[in-house]
Amino acid sequence: MTELYLVRHGETEWSRSGQHTSVTDLPLTDAGRQQAESLQGELHPGDFGLVLSSPRLRAVDSARLAGFTGDHEPEPSQDLVEWAYGDYEGLTSDEIRERDPNWDLWRDGCPDGESPAQVVERLERVISRVRDSGVGRVIAFGHGHALRALTLRWLDLDLTLGERFPLQTATVSVLGWAKGEPALLRWNASVQQAG
Repeated sequence: MTELYLVRHGETEWSRSGQHTSVTDLPLTDAGRQQAESLQGELHPGDFGLVLSSPRLRAVDSARLAGFTGDHEPEPSQDLVEWAYGDYEGLTSDEIRERDPNWDLWRDGCPDGESPAQVVERLERVISRVRDSGVGRVIAFGHGHALRALTLRWLDLDLTLGERFPLQTATVSVLGWAKGEPALLRWNASVQQAG
């Protein structure tokens, strides 16, 4: 049964400030580049039969800096992009709640962005592709909210639990199996914990 390694991209200016970033294609900060480079030696490209990445610069650069180049360069997948925040792009959660005090991304989605159902639909395609890949390990470089939503669907849990799964930049998580059931094998591991 295939294991799926998830890597959230390194730090950007907006991930540091807590601003919601989906379509804005920000580069990694110097700290984010160092975070991604620190994954070299912890993640061995040859261990993965399939390498996927969101096409956003921050995810692609994180993969490259982690050593996934040449024959191991990730295949871009539009299904791995971050949740489309629409009108909330670039805003922090506090700023969004000033507009809508009852807002909850996991329940409500974003105006002129994606609904939870739309996010689930595309991430279910990623899960199907991984489970049908026939390889032992897949790695996906992506974004905080989308990877959390993917994890919840892997585990067959409701998306409204997303806030309970914080995910830091440049961390490694592993989805797999336990006694034949989908399982969370590792979560939000820093480089020191990932190996």
